[in-house]
Amino acid sequence: MSTHSNGLWAAIRKRRSLLLLTLAAVTAIAALATCREESKTQASVPVERKKIKVVLETVAPRPLSDLLILPGETEALHDVRLSAERNGRVEQVPVKEGDFVRAGQVIAHIDMQALSAGLDKAQAACRLAEDLHQRRSALHAQGMIAREDLQVAETDLAKARSDLLQARSNHRQGSIMAPVNGMINKVHVDPGEVVSEGNAVADLVNVDTIRVNVNVPELDVRFLRQGQEAPVHVDAYPGENWKGVVDFVAYKADPATKTFQARLVVANADRRIRPGMLARVVFHRRTLDGALTAPLSAILDKSGERLVFVEENGVARARTVVPGVIDGDRVEIRQGLKAGDKLIVVGQTEVEDGAEVQAQ
Repeated sequence: MSTHSNGLWAAIRKRRSLLLLTLAAVTAIAALATCREESKTQASVPVERKKIKVVLETVAPRPLSDLLILPGETEALHDVRLSAERNGRVEQVPVKEGDFVRAGQVIAHIDMQALSAGLDKAQAACRLAEDLHQRRSALHAQGMIAREDLQVAETDLAKARSDLLQARSNHRQGSIMAPVNGMINKVHVDPGEVVSEGNAVADLVNVDTIRVNVNVPELDVRFLRQGQEAPVHVDAYPGENWKGVVDFVAYKADPATKTFQARLVVANADRRIRPGMLARVVFHRRTLDGALTAPLSAILDKSGERLVFVEENGVARARTVVPGVIDGDRVEIRQGLKAGDKLIVVGQTEVEDGAEVQAQ
């Protein structure tokens, strides 16, 4: 190929490249113009803001119960540890742990054989002294014996009667008996074991009536009185409650806690409540008439500040409130709300001050 032909082809390729660049530039300019037009069109159409759906509650005065809930611990009305009253060998333990016993029922026999023998001996000696005194009285009346002989018989009879009383007392001490009705919680001795005076024999608890002890703060003790009824909830039985009656309110505060002990009694015929279970006592302090209240869930915590939202002309407005007495799921609002306010009770976590809302 000649030099002239080569130059011609180079010129053609150069013009083609310029033409392609020109077409690309025109296309880009047209696209940019189209985007600008679309932007102008979109800017001219107003954007509709989405309203937040909420549920409202009209604030109105209502009575509110001022309740005091205090934790307490249950204990048996009678919790008795029976101990040996004398030294001796345990001969018999006719009860076992878990048995129900009645007052006067024998729990254990200690050294009863020796004590029974001593009682029999004292009874025989007393009968002999009585017979001797009776005969000498008759003889003295007939003038057959001196007054001194009769006095000796009287002294012997008095001593025999005293020995009999002591033998009977010892005999009773050998039988450990239940002082009250109750359940045998623990037996500490076995037959054949030798015990000393004061050694534990058995633990007896009466759970037909339960006591609940609570510590009442100083500012609340004035609301309690003897005979006052209060519901008692036991943690072991969720959803159930028992009726408690205030049996005692201390007149002196505990120096360590500055609280006053109060005791309630609870009927426990079915023995479901056991000593040592945790309980909660609900005391009714007073009733607040005409209180402004809100659901607890409507109050939000924003950096330590208590807030609620109310609806005003379709807009959510934040209000700072001061809560007071709590009754169940409602709380007294001492400041921040007035009667007639439309409180947002559902959706309050989704709104902010000034947000548009729609009541459902």
